[in-house]
Amino acid sequence: MTKPRLTPQKPSVVIIGTGFGGIGMAIQLKLAGYARITLLEKAGAVGGTWRDNTYPGAACDVQSHLYSYSFEPKHDWSRKFGGQPEILGYIEHCVRKYGLDRHIEFNRSVESASFDSRTNQWKITTESGQSYTADVLITAAGQLNRPAMPNIPGLDRFQGNWFHSARWNHQADLTGKRVAVIGTGASAIQFVPEITRTVARLDLYQRSAAWVLPKPDRPFTPVEQTLFRKLPFWDRAYRALIYWKNESRALAFTRFSWILNLFARQANKEANKWVTDPEKLKNIIPDYRIGCKRILISNDWYPAINQPHLDLITEGVSHIDETGVVSTSGSHRPVDAIIFGTGFKATEFLSPMRVTGRNGQSLNDAWASGSKAFKGISVNGFPNLFMLYGPNTNLAHNSILYMLESQFRFVISALNALSRYPGEAMDVREEAQTRYCQVVQDGLSGSVWDSGCTSWYLDEHGRNTVNWPGFTFSYRFATRSADTTDYQFLPPEPGR
Repeated sequence: MTKPRLTPQKPSVVIIGTGFGGIGMAIQLKLAGYARITLLEKAGAVGGTWRDNTYPGAACDVQSHLYSYSFEPKHDWSRKFGGQPEILGYIEHCVRKYGLDRHIEFNRSVESASFDSRTNQWKITTESGQSYTADVLITAAGQLNRPAMPNIPGLDRFQGNWFHSARWNHQADLTGKRVAVIGTGASAIQFVPEITRTVARLDLYQRSAAWVLPKPDRPFTPVEQTLFRKLPFWDRAYRALIYWKNESRALAFTRFSWILNLFARQANKEANKWVTDPEKLKNIIPDYRIGCKRILISNDWYPAINQPHLDLITEGVSHIDETGVVSTSGSHRPVDAIIFGTGFKATEFLSPMRVTGRNGQSLNDAWASGSKAFKGISVNGFPNLFMLYGPNTNLAHNSILYMLESQFRFVISALNALSRYPGEAMDVREEAQTRYCQVVQDGLSGSVWDSGCTSWYLDEHGRNTVNWPGFTFSYRFATRSADTTDYQFLPPEPGR
């Protein structure tokens, strides 16, 4: 028995988050004719991680022309790798140009979202009590939005300033102060060289060293910017060149890891060039395989490490008291300020939101053994829910915006299919999700990320729920359109 043909109707959509994912998705939905769009933003401004991370030296480690939407090129980037203010300005420009202002509601931190099988709609509730109903829920909360704070005893007793790098306290003047930095991840690589120039002393607490390569950065000349603006082909060709150069590195991470040894030698050479203190040099070179954790790029990290007023401390932190930091050996070092460069809770997707799907199942329960999603986008048991930058869609070699644009296209394809069956909901089939996730995990097996180190790529079960194990163009091919045979379409359930 065939279903009666109904008049197509584009569903209403709520998007959570206004970073690159949420803004780009909203733009593409508008261009595709979807008018009933609401974006909920927990803060008072757009920008996501580029709004939150305002620490000194904040910048991107993907080239500017590739770290921007393909459908909205920016020709006047000031340098090869954009800084935080310029990237945030680009996002704000996109909001203005595409008229998203009227679709965004600020200071709407989502507390819960639940699927109602009787209406096939999502009910969204914010912490401040507002409620929303939509046919489709799209999450664009990102992976780097919740700072990870270590549980160090005594922090509440500390009398000086302390803050996480993602919540930088610009009122705290560090000039001439004694500062402790706990953590040496991607953010610390950028802000430590900046504050080292002005502080009296810097104690850098390092749990494990990072592999750091030179950053091929420089300002663009006015002539180059003019060429980008007047010759669109030149701009597109430059972007394509960057893409394929970056894309080639996927081979090193997934199949031919010996190539990474060349990068390790380069990092060693840079460290030996700049760091003259033998003890610092010994401790600043990692003891794990390059690529197992995120590879970082910087031109001033090693010179900063070499500064005589920077002490590199490899002991763990025991506790903090009123005046300073106490290491596990009992050494007390007085400081005026403590900065945490301890990264983010990247594997806790969508937390702390409570997301409830069919039959009252929570997403936490569905992911009790690890986060998983079909193509990183759909989760079985959660109809009409689409995730951007979901499980296993992060990259170590190229631009996440390329992945996001692939997801935009897939989601719109799914919503176009949903439009043909007004009132129904689409739920990815469990067998399709299981099959897909197994292929992803098989691809990760034997990769450099599987070489034994502990990183933010791994969840509490030791499973890599973050990275995509291959080429980005293969992901784009896999997400070129939503195959409706991977989904079941559900009519509203009768009232109970």
